[in-house]
Amino acid sequence: LAVSLLLLLLGRPGLGAPGQGAGTWSRFARLPYPQDQLFLHDTFPDGFLWGAGSAAYQTEGGWRQGGKGASVWDTFAHRPATPPGAAPPGPVGGDVASDSYNNLFRDVEALRRLGVSHYRFSLSWARLLPNGTAPPNPAGLAHYGRLLARLRELGVEPVVTLYHWDLPQALQDAFGGWASPVLPRLFRDYAELCFRHFGGQVRYWLTMDNPYVVAWHGYGTGRLPPGVRGGPRLGYLAAHHLLQAHAKVWHLYNDHFRPAQRGKVSIALSSHWIKPQRMTEKNIKECQKSLDFVLGWFAKPVFIDGDYPESMRSNLSSLLPEFSEAEKKYVKGTADFFALSFGATLSFQLLDSHMKFQQLESISLRQLLYWINSEYNNPQIFIVENSWFVSGTTKRDDAKYIYYLKKFIMETLKAVRYDGVNVFGYTVWSLLDGFEWHRGYSIRRGLFYVDFQSHDKKLTPKSSVLFYQKLIEKNGFPPLPENQPIEGIFPCSFAWGIVDNYIQVDTTPAQFLDSSVYVWDVHQTKKLIKVDGVYASKRKRHCVDFAAIRLQISLLQEMHVTHFHFSLKWSLILPLGNLSLINHTLVHYYQCFVSELLRVNITPVVALWQPMTENQELPVSLAKYGAWENTETVQAFVKYARFCFTSLGDNVKFWITMNEPSVKNLTYTAGHNLLKAHAKVWHLYDKEFRRSQKGKISIALQADWVEPACPFSRNDQEVADRILEFDIGWLAEPIFGDGDYPEVMRAWLHRINSVDLYNFHLPYFSEDEKKLIQGSFDFLALSHYTTTLVGSEKEDAVKYDHHLEVQMISDITWLHSPSRVAVVPWGLRKLLKWVKSKYGDVPVYVMANGIDDDQNMVHDKLRVYYIQNYINEALKAYTLDNVNLQGYFVYSFNDKTAPKYGLYSYIANQYEPKPSLKQYREIIDNNGFPGPETPELLCPEEVASCPECHFFRTRKSLLAFISFIFVAFIVTTFFISYYSKRVKRRYK
Repeated sequence: LAVSLLLLLLGRPGLGAPGQGAGTWSRFARLPYPQDQLFLHDTFPDGFLWGAGSAAYQTEGGWRQGGKGASVWDTFAHRPATPPGAAPPGPVGGDVASDSYNNLFRDVEALRRLGVSHYRFSLSWARLLPNGTAPPNPAGLAHYGRLLARLRELGVEPVVTLYHWDLPQALQDAFGGWASPVLPRLFRDYAELCFRHFGGQVRYWLTMDNPYVVAWHGYGTGRLPPGVRGGPRLGYLAAHHLLQAHAKVWHLYNDHFRPAQRGKVSIALSSHWIKPQRMTEKNIKECQKSLDFVLGWFAKPVFIDGDYPESMRSNLSSLLPEFSEAEKKYVKGTADFFALSFGATLSFQLLDSHMKFQQLESISLRQLLYWINSEYNNPQIFIVENSWFVSGTTKRDDAKYIYYLKKFIMETLKAVRYDGVNVFGYTVWSLLDGFEWHRGYSIRRGLFYVDFQSHDKKLTPKSSVLFYQKLIEKNGFPPLPENQPIEGIFPCSFAWGIVDNYIQVDTTPAQFLDSSVYVWDVHQTKKLIKVDGVYASKRKRHCVDFAAIRLQISLLQEMHVTHFHFSLKWSLILPLGNLSLINHTLVHYYQCFVSELLRVNITPVVALWQPMTENQELPVSLAKYGAWENTETVQAFVKYARFCFTSLGDNVKFWITMNEPSVKNLTYTAGHNLLKAHAKVWHLYDKEFRRSQKGKISIALQADWVEPACPFSRNDQEVADRILEFDIGWLAEPIFGDGDYPEVMRAWLHRINSVDLYNFHLPYFSEDEKKLIQGSFDFLALSHYTTTLVGSEKEDAVKYDHHLEVQMISDITWLHSPSRVAVVPWGLRKLLKWVKSKYGDVPVYVMANGIDDDQNMVHDKLRVYYIQNYINEALKAYTLDNVNLQGYFVYSFNDKTAPKYGLYSYIANQYEPKPSLKQYREIIDNNGFPGPETPELLCPEEVASCPECHFFRTRKSLLAFISFIFVAFIVTTFFISYYSKRVKRRYK
């Protein structure tokens, strides 16, 4: 609602005029961040049209069947040189393609399964008029008659394109194709044939598809059929004739067929979107010019004034043909709606690089829709082609296609709901796989898979079919209860924390420890002069002498956190990896730091080891000789832990053995030793320190959630389950499960070792080792940052893991940080539910959760959103799913130690709180998200801790006895004195 109100204030497009679209870029730059980029859960208006499309040459095949004549694409595909992008050997052009000519009922059944309201298809000019002119081909007329009759039976609205690039070759040979002024009249004759035979069954007509590609690449560059390299002049002339041809057909329908058939006619125009390299007035003008040269080239004559954009006329001079005044009037207004094509055909493919004018191409459909709305007087817009593509090898699980489709449809919904753009229909491209023009069969764009090598060309529904089918049923993306934030609070004992990888260590003492005596020269130098040989007595060092500790403690107090989590530096505490050399100064600093934390009621949460880039933060002697591959590191870690427990354990009650060991960088042997090291340290603490120090200890694992890319795919679900076991279960299952590695890991490694001749050896634990490791925890600590999508189909080699046979996928509708980390709050809740289902009612701490953001404080809005929503999902897990969640920690403390992640910025040696700190503090103060119905929770006030009082706390019995003796002594003394005085008075 807030986003909608702000958009109203920013303004929706009013009556359009040429040039008004230039305000689009500045408008979208001012929209509220990140709210405007969030996914919109809403539905389209009632009666919204949902459909799918195809083009004759791409899918029909039957190029020599039923009396069909040759088209320019037939000729082009049969040339000795293979079209760029095609991948021989394989089918030739569209000779057979998807064989829709022989499988009409197969295609219509696919439409029925989808539940679409309309089907866009094109008529083959060369099939209806083999020579391009009369006489018509009866077989061709009968074929399309059967298709229209079947669509009518299903209640599917036909949207029919007269010309989708496949000009009859006879017209190219006889007249030079669209370079000839004869073609508009011949096109009118062809259209009249179609209106007479099919017009009674068709309400939506498109004269032609994407005239930009036909004119520029067919007659200018020669990249596409008919392959004429006539340069810009011939390209602009061909476009001129295409516009005249379109106008003739519109007037033909308007004058002779509209009264009886009551249909609508338009032209399918394709466009890209472009954004400025920098938001300057000059760059915005260049972006406007880019759209003028591609979309405006055809749209302005049709929708505004019958003439080309001013930017084209002023830049192209004599290259651009001119319309007479009569022609302008004839062309103007020759469209009953705006038919838009947007997606993989033009964007990043067939857009001429010179027409970008040194700006950046983008795929923002929403901004293009707003621009059209502003530029062309708020027309009714029908999206007649839209989608992206997947690899030609992708069969069933087309996750990449789904997420692009989701993005485009969501952007259309925002254009309708937020921007007031009048979009009344959407057409996914395409119904089934086909011949993809200049890229041949190297990519696929269909909802239904076609095996082009098979004889029967059976259609197999891809995952995108289920996605689109459900979207049509729901008419968009209706709000779901689980997407709504909840009200409620956490228990009083809930741990609210902040994380710093390593605290800032500065052992420089305060000036008060200097024992020298100084005299102030008040008369001359005005400076302190040291008196040689004279010294004052030295006072004992105190923790407050460390200025760095005081500063960090004060910053932490400002947050109102109850816990502070940091890691010790093993490599600095024991530089040689053993007790032969101890950095006592650093140890004293750590002792002071944790005691000062306790003094202000902040519980220190201390990790013994956290891997970092340099030597994994191990002592050099251990890193040099195999690190965790070497069993000696295990023993060294146990000795190091014993030293830390002894030195710091009186003030540290919350230990982490290992913080976020990265499984991506671990060998199976290293992981094996790491688990044994953790278990040995846990048992060491349990047996020798727990009783006296009364603390708790566990391991903290990185645990990002993994979601199947195609939610309807069993294969993708199996992949997601496998990745969860390799990423989390590898280290979690032995500790929190049955003492051994997940069975999924063993089975998978056995499979790939036997099939692919790999040698991935997962070690075995002895029975004693299993007993040692199993149950070596007091709680389960998880660091969670994001959610990843995984699929089974190989799509992008860069993001494909051959070892695990998994494809990493991005949902481009998700909010992303500057470093492209996805912001997916519900992933945390799913993770916590998964942990509970796997490991039972174990106490859980979210030990780190954070996101990077722009260092400019204005852009801290992303982190504000992140913290608010991730904590709310944690609350859902606690209250709705009964997860035993006991704490939540934000990552990170400040930008000095974790640049771009901190709640404090660090600029010019100064710490400044960011808006996200205030947000987190407010949540802490409220203990969650209380609402009007939330019962009040009265938590006891914290009493300041006294580290020095540990002596007394641990000797309560002795103190009680001494107190008793002292009281008895006082009472006895009183009675002796009292009775002595009475005796004296009596004798007197």
